[in-house]
This record gives sequence, structure tokens and C-alpha cells, in this order.
Amino acid sequence: MKISPWLLFSLWLVLISFSQGVSSNQTTEIKEGMIEPVVLSFGVVPQQAASTLARKWSPLLAALSQNANFQLRFATAPDIPTFEKRLTNGEYDIAYMNPYHFTVFNETPGYQALVREKNKKLQGIIVVRKDSHIDSLEQLQGATMAFPAPAAFAASVLPRANLRIKGLTNQIKYVGSHDSVYLAVVQGLVTAGGGVKRTFKTMDSKVTSQLKVLWETPGYTPHAIATNPRVEASIISELVDKFSHLSSTEDGLALLDSLGFKPFEVAENSDWDDVRALGLGNFAKPLETINE
Repeated sequence: MKISPWLLFSLWLVLISFSQGVSSNQTTEIKEGMIEPVVLSFGVVPQQAASTLARKWSPLLAALSQNANFQLRFATAPDIPTFEKRLTNGEYDIAYMNPYHFTVFNETPGYQALVREKNKKLQGIIVVRKDSHIDSLEQLQGATMAFPAPAAFAASVLPRANLRIKGLTNQIKYVGSHDSVYLAVVQGLVTAGGGVKRTFKTMDSKVTSQLKVLWETPGYTPHAIATNPRVEASIISELVDKFSHLSSTEDGLALLDSLGFKPFEVAENSDWDDVRALGLGNFAKPLETINE
């Protein structure tokens, strides 16, 4: 029996449609069977405004999350004391925290060192207005000074400790962030303030152009990126690989530089023994209780 060409053509269309339908269904089944990446909160100490931090950190977190079994979600807090409370409660899966924070939260709830900047020591700075007559720490005797928070290590603890060593006393105002310190000095609300080079470098130049760095503290092990003990070992291993790869590529180094970072290296909890050796006392008011 002779089959019409039109019938053959129609049968071919049916077969094509059926084939496409099977392929589509298989694709759907594969997609439905895929394991979704684990979403991890990445807490960043609020040295600057949340909007500023989100804008600067998001590209880095996206790069670390690319083709990974996890997705990093930016998180912070409205101020440093709130950030400290959230660390106390273990709210962040991963956190970028200052050296003193790490020595505290490594104990409880048990954050573990992941990576830190290579060949870097953290220093605090004291800034004054550029048009100020002040050119030595001794001239700050009795002056009102701004700091981010009592336990902000480089920006508060180190400058205040060194002022105390020199026998200087000051009126202290805690203003919640590094940005707020710089603004308070520029606006003449305080005589001087504490910060760190990195946030000073990345602050709006309209502000920093009106300031000068009066003094720098000695150097200590820098901020830690640490993981909550609930984070699985396989994820931790992958995170280390991602940070290592980022620190060895041109694009990765450019991302780090945009945040004022050097390349990262694997960290150990003991890296912060230099900070522990300071014996800073009570966490809430480290300098107020150091001699008790």
C-alpha cells in the first residue's frame, strides 16, 4: 500500500513532538532531582553603613559562591554591639570579625578560624581634622574622642590602651561605626577619633580629605573569617579552596583590592594568641576591667 507523503510528514511531526516532550520531562526530572546549594549567612562587622558594606561585599560573596555547593548571603547588623549579640547567639554561619571578637567567640559559641589576610598586621589609627593644630597624642589630654564600640579592637581597644599607657585621659563617645567616627571628627563634634586604615581608605574622600592620621598603633593579627561550628566539614573545605583560588587569580585579587584586602591564607585558632596575650579582661568593657 502506497503511503501518502503528507501522512509520512505528519507522522514525523508527531515523533518529533513526542521526542521533545520526553526530553523536556527528563530535564524537568533532572532539575527537580538536583541538590540546591546550601544558603549560608555571611556576617560582616558593621564598620561602615550597611548599604555601603552590601555594595562592596556582594561581588566578593558572589564570586565565592560561583559553581559552589553553597550560596553566601550578605548579612550585617545596625551597629557593632548588635553584631556582637548576634555572634554571641551564633546567628551567622560565617563571619568577618575583629581579632578581639574572634578570641571571645572562638570560646563561645565556638567559631573556628577559616582564613585571614596574608602578611598583614592590623593597626588602629587616631584621626583629627586636617586643619587642627594637634600634632601629638599628648595634645589629646582631656579631649573628647569618638570610637566605634568598646570592643572594636583596632579602632577602639588599641588606641585607648595606648593612650592609657601614656597616662592620658579622655572623654569617650561610642558612635556605632567607623564611618560615624570620621564624620563626628569632621563635623567638630569630637576632637579626635579611632579607626583603621582600611575603612579610612574606603571612606568617602569628601570626608577623609578633611582628616589627617595623627597616630598608628602597633600591629596585631588581623580580622578573622570564621565559621560557626554547625557548618559541615565539606563546606569548610570548599570555602578554603574558594578563598585560595580567589587569592591566586587576577580577577580575584582585584575584588579583594576593592575591599582593601590582601590575599587570604588558611588560618588557625592559635594565630590570635598575640591578642589573647593582651589579657583585655571583660568583653563588654575590656579596658574598664583590665586592672580589676
